[in-house]
Amino acid sequence: MSRAALLVLADGRFPAGGHAHSGGAEAAVRAGRLTGAHDLASFCRGRLHTTGRTAAALAAAAVLGVDPLALDEAADARTPSPALRATARKLGRQMTRAARATWPGPELAALAAARPRGAHQPIVLGLAARSAGLGPEDAAHCVLYETVSGPATAAVRLLSLDPFDATAVLARLAPEIDATAQRAVSDAHRAVRDGPGALPAMSAPLLDITAEAHAAWPVRLFAS
Repeated sequence: MSRAALLVLADGRFPAGGHAHSGGAEAAVRAGRLTGAHDLASFCRGRLHTTGRTAAALAAAAVLGVDPLALDEAADARTPSPALRATARKLGRQMTRAARATWPGPELAALAAARPRGAHQPIVLGLAARSAGLGPEDAAHCVLYETVSGPATAAVRLLSLDPFDATAVLARLAPEIDATAQRAVSDAHRAVRDGPGALPAMSAPLLDITAEAHAAWPVRLFAS
């Protein structure tokens, strides 16, 4: 395992397109559900234990060698919102480009050929981690950190939130991120044994609803 490769993959400056997405924070701000650091902590915690764990398990399963096309179908089944499915594939397409330039390999090439419009981003991230010599827990941590850091960064821009406060929220969530990554890896090992159907299907219905509304806004700061 390369610690440096993990840092590259988890770096917010890795050109995978995540900076353009708020993870639902923009809609939450407009609805008045996200107004400051306390709300941000609750919002991020909710994402972490629902869609975050599901995505982390998908990524970890990809590292462990579960069929990425089967995982992509499983991700589709776990993403009821058409807007979020489109976002996941758009981010997956961008992640594929970045990963193939950084850690080229036959598995990434095969997935790109099979899903030219993009596979779901967590599956691509898992294959990127596998190509970089990383393990399933590394991939799970990357996904979970992105799950909470995206909304935190967006909140700084949307609310003029003090970036020190936003970073403190992420730091306080660290033990929960670690524990959730371990659960996601356990989920992934079950998928190796029993197939992708054994993966968790934890969801956040309000995020699905607000994602559909956000996609129809004529003016918005973030793509999702």
